[in-house]
Amino acid sequence: MTDVFSAHRGHLFGVAYRMLGSRADAEDVVQEAWLRYAAADQDQIVDLRAWLTTVTGRLCLDVLRSARVRREAYVGQWLPEPIVERLQDLGADPGESVALSESVSLALLLILDTLSPEQRVAFVLHDVFAVPFGEVAGTLGTTAENARQLASRARRAVSAGELRHTTSRARQAEVFAAFTAAASGGDLDALLKVLAPDVVAIGDGGGVAQAAKRPIEGALQVGRFVLGLYRQAQRSGWEVVPALVNGDLGILVRMSDGYAVCSLSVSPSGLVTGLYNQLNPAKLHGLGDEF
Repeated sequence: MTDVFSAHRGHLFGVAYRMLGSRADAEDVVQEAWLRYAAADQDQIVDLRAWLTTVTGRLCLDVLRSARVRREAYVGQWLPEPIVERLQDLGADPGESVALSESVSLALLLILDTLSPEQRVAFVLHDVFAVPFGEVAGTLGTTAENARQLASRARRAVSAGELRHTTSRARQAEVFAAFTAAASGGDLDALLKVLAPDVVAIGDGGGVAQAAKRPIEGALQVGRFVLGLYRQAQRSGWEVVPALVNGDLGILVRMSDGYAVCSLSVSPSGLVTGLYNQLNPAKLHGLGDEF
């Protein structure tokens, strides 16, 4: 029974992470799905993958509804918990990593976070995992037509964000190289050339680590902020290394007392549109084992 469930674990984690934006919460949901599978009459389950996906969707819906209340008490800006991987070669294709290689950038997860719980579940199940609207409706406890409308509203919001924040891996690598060269060299003029005029930098310290409490907006303001961070890293002897953050090129910073992770979103025109700095140690607890 465990082996049968394990074959679907990566898929279920991918579903839950996209819905929740939290690695820890996604793992908890997958564990709960396992417990429900173990307690179910397996002979009555016709399509196990579909059954587990529906159970996972319902569990995520409950978490999303309660998270809205918890989020109101969150200190500062909120960012998803990142999936961080080693990057050996900036030109390399990371491939299909832990079922999270598509539709999982931090920029996209932030857009999904603006949706209602029902819209988010409908979009992830149907548009990302091709679950039929009849099954989506069963997960949400609504009609297929209403599920279709929920996904449609979510799709419109996501489409605008994807257009602004998504580009090819080759283009992303080119911009990333220019960004890091300018930042490490303290060259503000060169940095401004790769920042979109309306670029936004968001930091999540969770009330524990020092981070800007409000988004920093505009190329000049973000450029000065980035140069300040790099100067601080150089003075402190922190190690700054490239990494993959939710499938996008980003930066891992090894500090004396922990880690920071920065993800960049790049537009098709080759400009950095967003910087997402995760400093909350509760969301970076696994990095010590992986790096």
